[in-house]
Amino acid sequence: MHELVIRSASIALPDGALMEGDLACDGGRISSLAPQISREGQEEIDAQGKLLMPGVIDPQVHFREPGGTDKEDLGSGARAAVRGGVTSFLEMPNCHPATINQAQLDWKIARAKATSVANFGFFIGATIDNLESLNTVSPACGIKIFMGSSTGSLLVNEEKDLDRIFGGGERLIAVHAEDENRIRERTSALLGDDETRDYALHSTIRDAQTALIATDRALHLSQKYGRRLHVLHLSTAEEVERLRTAKTDQVTCEVLPNHLFLNTDHYAQLGSRVQMNPPIRGPENAAKLWAGLHDGVIDIIATDHAPHLLKDKAQPYPRSPSGMPGVETSLPLMMTAMQEGKCTLTQILRWMCSGPAEIYRISNKGQLREGFDADLTLVDLDQTKVVRDEEVFSRTGWSPYAGRALSGWPLYTVVGGRVVFDNGNIRPGLFGEALSFGS
Repeated sequence: MHELVIRSASIALPDGALMEGDLACDGGRISSLAPQISREGQEEIDAQGKLLMPGVIDPQVHFREPGGTDKEDLGSGARAAVRGGVTSFLEMPNCHPATINQAQLDWKIARAKATSVANFGFFIGATIDNLESLNTVSPACGIKIFMGSSTGSLLVNEEKDLDRIFGGGERLIAVHAEDENRIRERTSALLGDDETRDYALHSTIRDAQTALIATDRALHLSQKYGRRLHVLHLSTAEEVERLRTAKTDQVTCEVLPNHLFLNTDHYAQLGSRVQMNPPIRGPENAAKLWAGLHDGVIDIIATDHAPHLLKDKAQPYPRSPSGMPGVETSLPLMMTAMQEGKCTLTQILRWMCSGPAEIYRISNKGQLREGFDADLTLVDLDQTKVVRDEEVFSRTGWSPYAGRALSGWPLYTVVGGRVVFDNGNIRPGLFGEALSFGS
């Protein structure tokens, strides 16, 4: 018998075509794809024609462990991930203590092995003095540089330090591209002393030029040293247009649903719930970001899932922290956009499944092929559900999309050939595996 058989599914093939048929899993991999599989399974799922697609790879999340587990941890974040059809995640290093050496990376991997229902990988965080660790710790999916941020020891904004990191190795560098000097100057000039400040001031302080200056800087260093560069969370029309002419084969970039579906108009209703870094932008930027996706300027979609407690978000600006949950709503948001004609299934498979696997050189994931890892999600495109704070799996218990009606929620999520999410429930005692990354 096969270990798992999913029958009568609408199977999303790598080229985006749909095959009506069955899929079998054995030994953690896809063992058979066929119009009909005769052998029975130890477990069988009747898909009833629902969409079966590769599990999403979310290449940017903040699961807050260690040091911030009142907001999230690797276990709770992974449960939120599989609820949203995400079977693998890449987690950022700005926890406490930060992930900046082998010992801290080893601790995270051991913790994830014991608590995460999804597959996992981790970035190593750049500081001004850990160059050796940046190039030797393993396994790491890449180096994370915060070019502008209030993350203490992980802030690297001086030219000499950036130059040394870009010129001192071969591992992919992912950048949070905001210019620290401009943030400080505009904060000083615009913040004032009024304790009743509008949260929307956040988007004014960290304006489009703040992002463009840092993106240009990273592009220059990538070209100078021939270094692989990934620009995280593009948010502005200006960045898209610059990358349209300046991007080379060694440069990739991403966009978040937050910058596709939220804009500065939402501050009036949601306040600090939509405060993040880089900030949400004026409504005119979304069309340019969508165009960048369609044109191939923007390669993939991530979430930058960065949860905070609502009691902390309720503080007056600028004490309100930046960041919001997103790992469990990204796929339904994009599936809803697909049904509205904004994109195709083929594009979603590229942006959220195969694309992240290629950029981070994760073998055997991101496609439904025989021999590939059996990381899957079965999605219901026919049922529309309203996002509700009380149904959110993330420990923070809220979503900026609360009240929105979305289609394309996962019914089942399969990690390594085992069902981990089953119609609203997490199956106990099942854990993902550490990802490996090619050179």
